[in-house]
Amino acid sequence: MFKPRNIQTKNDWFDNSGTKIYTISIDENSIEQSLFISRLNDVKNSRNVDWYNTASFVIFHKGESCNYLVFIWWGNDNELFTSVSVEVGNKWVEDPAKYSFCLYDMEVMWLERNIYIETIDCGSPSLDAYRKSRAILS
Repeated sequence: MFKPRNIQTKNDWFDNSGTKIYTISIDENSIEQSLFISRLNDVKNSRNVDWYNTASFVIFHKGESCNYLVFIWWGNDNELFTSVSVEVGNKWVEDPAKYSFCLYDMEVMWLERNIYIETIDCGSPSLDAYRKSRAILS
């Protein structure tokens, strides 16, 4: 049954290449971001993308049964690419046949879609403006 989640972000939550960071937690506890950063770096390093010049965001998600890392980036003008990793035991697994993002992640995705339209898919595209804009969460 749907229960609202604790979704957080701050204007200074970025990784080392400018990816915006969001957290989602099943409870009111803050998420320890350092537990996810190494996996995020592994996912990025496995792809041939210029991350410093790519609009992207990540969700560190503490779910009911495990941790999820939902990494999302924009490419090909207006396409949304996703990578979902799940922590199983002490190992991160990326298996699109078994794991995906969930409806809680989609709330952030929708808000980020609107930010992308306003800052990148517009008359005066600005990656800097994209990175400075954050989803307004209730």
